[in-house]
Amino acid sequence: MTEGTTSAAAEGADTLTRLEQEGEIAADYLEGLLDIADLDGDIDMDVEADRASVSIISDTGGRDLQKLVGRDGEVLEALQELTRLAVHRETGDRSRLMLDIAGYRAKKRSELSELGAKAAADVKSTGEPVKLKPMTPFERKVVHDAVKAAGLRSESEGEEPQRFVVVLPA
Repeated sequence: MTEGTTSAAAEGADTLTRLEQEGEIAADYLEGLLDIADLDGDIDMDVEADRASVSIISDTGGRDLQKLVGRDGEVLEALQELTRLAVHRETGDRSRLMLDIAGYRAKKRSELSELGAKAAADVKSTGEPVKLKPMTPFERKVVHDAVKAAGLRSESEGEEPQRFVVVLPA
């Protein structure tokens, strides 16, 4: 191994360790919240796409966990921000941690990928740009990725909370 390769490997290991630490801090914080709310749920931690990923899952169908998702994921978004703040308080570093509750984000990711692919197909067939409805940053990222995978480009326009994706012809 060359010195550069060794350095890159060490940096990758450091990043993985840091992200695992973020996941552990987040899991502890979320377990405390579940206890306070008297809700049952198991915490699953992972590292995906250079960010810590924490999921709260339930063996009992997750009916109670739906309260933590809220309407259109609003409570989930708020809990994710609170969890990121808890991680920041412990580490001093800004966290990009992703939180999923009862599979909500995984299901949403699948739906949005289909939406992005359909919009890309429409643009390919008509040659006209397609504007989508306003979305959260997470939702826009998933759509951008799906459009890129379809071989087209997209951009976000507007101001929060009315920011939306425009799929553009090649």
